[in-house]
Amino acid sequence: MVPLPTAQSRAVIVGAGIAGVSAAAGMRSAGWDGEILLIGDEPELPYRRPPVSKEIIRGDKTADQIRIKPENWYEQQAIGLRRETPVVALNAEAHTVRLAGGETISFDRLLLATGGIARQMSDAKGARTLRTLADVPRLKSQLTPGQHLIVVGAGLIGSEIAASARGLGCEVTLLETASLPLPRLLPPLLGQMYVDLHKRNGTELHTDVTVMNIIDEGGETVVRAADGRAWSAPVVVVAIGMDPATGLADAAGLEIASPQSGGGIVVDTHGQTSIPGIYAAGDVANMPNAVLGGRHRVEHWQNAQNHGTAVGKAMAGADSAFAEVPWCWSDQYDINLQVTGWPQSSHDVLVRGSIDAHDFCAFFFDDGALIGAVTIGRPGNVRQARKWIAAGVRLRPEALVDEEAALADSVIA
Repeated sequence: MVPLPTAQSRAVIVGAGIAGVSAAAGMRSAGWDGEILLIGDEPELPYRRPPVSKEIIRGDKTADQIRIKPENWYEQQAIGLRRETPVVALNAEAHTVRLAGGETISFDRLLLATGGIARQMSDAKGARTLRTLADVPRLKSQLTPGQHLIVVGAGLIGSEIAASARGLGCEVTLLETASLPLPRLLPPLLGQMYVDLHKRNGTELHTDVTVMNIIDEGGETVVRAADGRAWSAPVVVVAIGMDPATGLADAAGLEIASPQSGGGIVVDTHGQTSIPGIYAAGDVANMPNAVLGGRHRVEHWQNAQNHGTAVGKAMAGADSAFAEVPWCWSDQYDINLQVTGWPQSSHDVLVRGSIDAHDFCAFFFDDGALIGAVTIGRPGNVRQARKWIAAGVRLRPEALVDEEAALADSVIA
């Protein structure tokens, strides 16, 4: 049983990304009048991560333009912000965390909002990842007109990096293990659309590439595939996903989900872990799925923001169970893709509109139930689909794809 908070209670939040900042704000809005200490390991004032692979790497925005909150907000909310301060150990029994400098801090509530770590493939000099602002300067200095860049991984982030580099005038080679881009998300019909999009914008896309190694050779960085193919460039960006940062939780004995179920720290609907008083939120949290059943872990900005807010309120004593259908977006070239739910390439797909005209919404079904939607050009359709998924609405397929019928006519009363 977790004791009720008092004015003397201290909440420690490990991780100063969107989940951590939103949790701190949620705690204050729910009436927490104790201490809040927000600890981040980056030197930067907390910032929004999605623009890093788009506006920031292209130079369209500065770091100060993507801050989550202005600097004075933390003082106004009485939130102690400690930057560039890694937390190296958690003692769940003693309710303490230890910082890299040796300082030990006690807590009454603890939130682990540690996010994830970009997967690496190589320690070659030319190999890069792009997840934080600290990754930007060295990479950006190499993205000059005519420069050749290789991107390994044609998922959302890899495709965004490729598109941004093309916008800067770079020659881009994009490598993907699967047969089509965005393989975890899109069925073949939509994946082929992205093949055409990349090629039309001058990106050299190679699929069915199993990368064996990335090495420095002859002054360049070489990517070698299992089938003998090889590509070389001065710089290679590895964009093959992230692993949830569960090290603190695992060492402290918290329950960790298996890789087969998404990994991450196991939490309940209020974000509480297997140990009372300790919570997790955002990319690192493996939570119950109120729509599909089972559990899931979501790596999207909107989820981290809203989950962080709900868990922060729960930490303050509010009954704020979290059950939200995910939503995310991706900007590539001049195309804005929006996704909701849990679409998989194996699901049945019905398309309303024209894929060729980049004006459509694709609805994904599993055993007759709407499970996800993807759109270009029709954000209102995705917003409606998100509501339908949450409500478990059943739909008439023939009306759903009929452009002459109103979208609402698809609902089975």
